[in-house]
Amino acid sequence: MADQTLNLPSLFVVLLILVISIRYFFFTAPNSTSLRAASDRNTANPEHIEQIAQMFPQLSRRDIQWDLQRNGGSVQATTERVLSGRGLERLHHRLSQPEVTQPQEEEGKPKPPAWSQNKAERQALLQKRREDMVLAARRKFEEKERRERVEK
Repeated sequence: MADQTLNLPSLFVVLLILVISIRYFFFTAPNSTSLRAASDRNTANPEHIEQIAQMFPQLSRRDIQWDLQRNGGSVQATTERVLSGRGLERLHHRLSQPEVTQPQEEEGKPKPPAWSQNKAERQALLQKRREDMVLAARRKFEEKERRERVEK
């Protein structure tokens, strides 16, 4: 079998193709038309909101708008959801519910500041949150082990 080597010009061509492909895939700016299309998908058409509000006057326009934004502006999907008896998910109820992943705060415990401009304070705050999450997970795991030992 012949000795296969990579000469300097072929190595240069391979590197050039690699650099161009990396630049193309990772460093191209999105088109303004694609940005506009993405923002159009996130807004509900006022005519669609009015149409659904006329069919179902008991629904708030805010809930209709939220549902249209969720399903890509499909009037049919929103109408089907209402007619099927499921109703619309309410935006304000969803936002007011605490997230499951965050540990519940105890009453009387002061709430930590939301965010600081100081990098060291942010780092300390994030480290404290991480430690609290680890402790909560550890307590939950220990409780689960205790229940399993009791069941055996």
